[in-house]
Amino acid sequence: MNKLSRLQKAFLRSGIQVERQQDIITLTRSTDSTSARVLLPASFPLEEKAVRQLLDFASVQAPDADGHVCKACATPDFHPGSIAPVGSIVASTEDFVIPAAIGTDINCGMRLLRTGISLEQAESNRQRLVDLLTHSLLRNSRDVPMKVQAFEALFAEGPGHCLDLLSEDGLWANADRPRLFRELNNCIGLQEFSGQLRYAPEALRDRRRTLIRDPSLGTTGSGNHFVELQLVDRIIDRKQAYALGLKPNELVIMIHSGSRDVGFHVGQRWMDRARDAWPKGRRHPASGLYALTGELAGEYLAAMGVAARYAWLNRVVLAELVRKVLRETFQSDDSALIVDVPHNVVLQEQGLNIHRKGATPARAGDLLLIPGSMGDYSYLASGLGNPDWLWSCSHGAGRSLRRQAVRALKTPADSALPWHCVTLREERRIEEAPSAYKPVGPVIEAQEEAGLISPLARMRPWLTFKA
Repeated sequence: MNKLSRLQKAFLRSGIQVERQQDIITLTRSTDSTSARVLLPASFPLEEKAVRQLLDFASVQAPDADGHVCKACATPDFHPGSIAPVGSIVASTEDFVIPAAIGTDINCGMRLLRTGISLEQAESNRQRLVDLLTHSLLRNSRDVPMKVQAFEALFAEGPGHCLDLLSEDGLWANADRPRLFRELNNCIGLQEFSGQLRYAPEALRDRRRTLIRDPSLGTTGSGNHFVELQLVDRIIDRKQAYALGLKPNELVIMIHSGSRDVGFHVGQRWMDRARDAWPKGRRHPASGLYALTGELAGEYLAAMGVAARYAWLNRVVLAELVRKVLRETFQSDDSALIVDVPHNVVLQEQGLNIHRKGATPARAGDLLLIPGSMGDYSYLASGLGNPDWLWSCSHGAGRSLRRQAVRALKTPADSALPWHCVTLREERRIEEAPSAYKPVGPVIEAQEEAGLISPLARMRPWLTFKA
């Protein structure tokens, strides 16, 4: 209680009232009565910068418009971001969007595939897997030709139309195309994204070229993105896990990546456009945050959908690169997609625009993924559709140390589980070390107790690949 009292006093000096009931923290800013809620285990710190960012987004307004923010909350991986706090969810009316709440890494998301490969098989081929995946994922050896018509179809019509127009060469020569079509049904939110060709980068719709080899396609990106080979450590819900084909000690593939250059192209332009749309002569908001309303809001959602569809394709390519290695190593590939889940998107649900920044849809029955660090467990779970938390949950454990602070440590600290990071950049191994992240256990427990999720299976890291 004394610790909480000190916390309350510190925030009150900044004009923010903090009230805690078990793991639920209610924040209220005295200057404008803006409020938000955070689900945060008692052992995790409440960071002032993240609190300010969340309340700033909860208070975004558009002059001379009826649209507004309805509710704001955050999940246990809550921590400061560059603009929006990671782990935050902001709901607004359907004619109102905040581009900065999503940022430039649009549809950063997770993909999980089962392989049918046992721990014994994996261990006996460990070095070969390291060598082939390092070459494929980290040394720019991929060959991913895309017809310009396939890119156009992706952005203007949707993922299924893109698959219809895939090249017959390179990575696609031996791809299981019927499986790719089947796996569309396991992608959460994918069919909800709209798109328009005019919002895509010109380089990916240049009709002067027949084939495009996009340098970003099939890349994870830096930071906390990864391709990780994991082992099913524990089955929690037998019925659901076995229905998905998961077995103990089976090798699974988890991929975390986003929209790369396309996301930056779309996200930055629309954040700039939101600022430029502010009425001339009107004082700009102190937070520097701007909303789009009416027709512009609809245009943003279409532009965002372009980047979101690209992010999906990027994860598809990464998965196919891994599948190619599995075929070369084990002379077969019986892998199947369990789920692909988005974060950093706006989805229209329940008559609202749900902005998720580092947060995952957890609607009733949705499968979802919550990774820990590369030295901690990851979880497959099912959403329970809790409206109090805007039908959402965390997208991971969340950072506990900024990258600059971790670099100062020079060497990674120990972790609960053994870990093996394959990277060409030693700084990445240090910046993303397990000690830089919160423990995932309390993150899962808090959300299970609050009725956000129901865990199905737990995975442990085996090999992590970071660019």
